[in-house]
Amino acid sequence: MIGNRRGRRGILATAVLAAGSLALTSLPASANSTGVSSREIKLGITLPITGAASFGYNKIGDAMNAYFKYVNDNGGVYGRSIKLIIKNDEYSPKLAVEKTKELLTKDKVFALVGALGTANHIAAVASNGVARGIPDLFVNTGFSGFGDKKKYPTTFTVLPSYAMEGKFLAKILSEKYAGKKVALIYQDDDFGDDVRRGFNLAQYKFTQETGYSTATIATEAANIVSDLKAKGMEVVVTFGITQAVGAILGASARGQFAPQWILGSVGSDATTLRALGIPAPIIAGARGASFLPSPTDTSDEYVKLFQEVNTKYNSKATFDNNVLVAMNTAMLTVQALRAAGPRLTRAGFIKAIQTKGSKFASAAYAPLNFSATSNIGYNGYWFGQYDSNLVLKPVDGAVEIYTTDSANGPVVKSDFKRPAMPAKGLPTNS
Repeated sequence: MIGNRRGRRGILATAVLAAGSLALTSLPASANSTGVSSREIKLGITLPITGAASFGYNKIGDAMNAYFKYVNDNGGVYGRSIKLIIKNDEYSPKLAVEKTKELLTKDKVFALVGALGTANHIAAVASNGVARGIPDLFVNTGFSGFGDKKKYPTTFTVLPSYAMEGKFLAKILSEKYAGKKVALIYQDDDFGDDVRRGFNLAQYKFTQETGYSTATIATEAANIVSDLKAKGMEVVVTFGITQAVGAILGASARGQFAPQWILGSVGSDATTLRALGIPAPIIAGARGASFLPSPTDTSDEYVKLFQEVNTKYNSKATFDNNVLVAMNTAMLTVQALRAAGPRLTRAGFIKAIQTKGSKFASAAYAPLNFSATSNIGYNGYWFGQYDSNLVLKPVDGAVEIYTTDSANGPVVKSDFKRPAMPAKGLPTNS
């Protein structure tokens, strides 16, 4: 087993214990109007602007801001502009704790939105008392644990969980690659654990499983690839951040190892992988799961609108899946703010998502599952393959969404039809 799980979890525990008591006592006792004025709504996000997971993911805050600026230039939300405060946590649980505390106690944001990273946000929530009525919106992690409403009552997921993805891909592997030697390369932490739990729930058995640490994958990738090649692996599934997946694919190119790659949704953005220097022929033919349209599909009305917004408000950033996810999250956030009405309170905001959120318009092909009893967002995937232009296209010719849960529920074909995009991409909730 490659990786240092004990070291990372020790850091996580230290971060939680060190900041926990101070953060919990420093939050305002009554905060319904915190972060809201007659002219402005303040939101906050933590993400890796620098550090091990920064490549690609450092675009997310600016991309969300671009959509918010577009909304602000078109009247805002009931006359209020949205201000997003971005904090760099470097993909470190300790820094995620500190920066989340700053957002809540110094910047006094109304809500958190789009926080990235499983271990990071577990630590941030535990240490900063986010459950105390503070909306924790659309977290940018598929960790299924955040769907536990009793433990995380104000946290709302948006990505389908890693456990769901594992179950979905288990179905694909069983149907399309029966009898093949199939290997799994996974990030050896809570993220990887959740993916493996999904495969276990589906009772899928890999020929080989290899865990890795984000701290050492750059130097260990060649050995991992050499081992898989020597053992004759025919299909390799990867689950990791983009830089780790890039290291594996780069090593495979140098080692002339060419299995059928199946890339987990987290590290599969072709634009980002190309920017890391991965040759296009290595990516072309790779397969993977998605719940959104391809970011290069300009025939899609949501993609077209978000590309236009990106060009006007965020022109230095190349449009990719990270930007698409970020703008889609921002659109959902605007709908939630509008659904809460002009007299904005945290309690009213949370209730609005629970009562109206399942009907929010979005770019996703999968349904949202928000309700009075569920804070779970999307729950489905479609299976695609990158063509020679690195566009992810459905393997069987048409997008077929399969939905499931993070437990023992079946993987079933869905008949969900996504809502039409609001006029000019500006939600009115009418």
